[in-house]
Amino acid sequence: MYNYIKGKVVEVTSNYIVIDNNNIGYQVYTGNPFEFQEGQEYTVYVYQKIAEDDNSLYGFKTKEQKELFLKLIDVKGLGPKMALPMIALGSVNGIIDAIDRENILYLKKFPKIGDKVARQIILDLKGKLTADSANENDGSVNELIEVLESLGYKKPDIKRVIPQIDPSESLEAQVKSALRLMLK
Repeated sequence: MYNYIKGKVVEVTSNYIVIDNNNIGYQVYTGNPFEFQEGQEYTVYVYQKIAEDDNSLYGFKTKEQKELFLKLIDVKGLGPKMALPMIALGSVNGIIDAIDRENILYLKKFPKIGDKVARQIILDLKGKLTADSANENDGSVNELIEVLESLGYKKPDIKRVIPQIDPSESLEAQVKSALRLMLK
């Protein structure tokens, strides 16, 4: 079983990337291959699916995405090809929040996720995922939480807006976005 592959991305297609590691090209299916750039080196966290007629690698930019993916594919009726677009289109915190709040409409926005599967996801995973554990290694989210707490905001209010914040923005932009959302 592979945990991650570190190497240079040598090909990006609409469904997968090829990552070169020691002159071996690994074909890795990702939710959004275009977030990787050819010629750049990445650490891609992978899940290997081995079945009678399938031996595939599924890749993620963060450990948190991979961990959520593993939980999702344990849900009855939800396989890797249905869980991968969820990870690509939603944030880890957003998906966890939707499951905990039983937000079926949010879950149904993902491709191939209907009412039955959305209810099964909630039934199987509600209360078993925590946004805080998903963010333990994400220093920028922890910094954002600290800043908002220092401004006098309460944890429940902060946890409500965190899934809606773009983690790729600067800390200053994240704080501004969070404050706008808090005032709504």
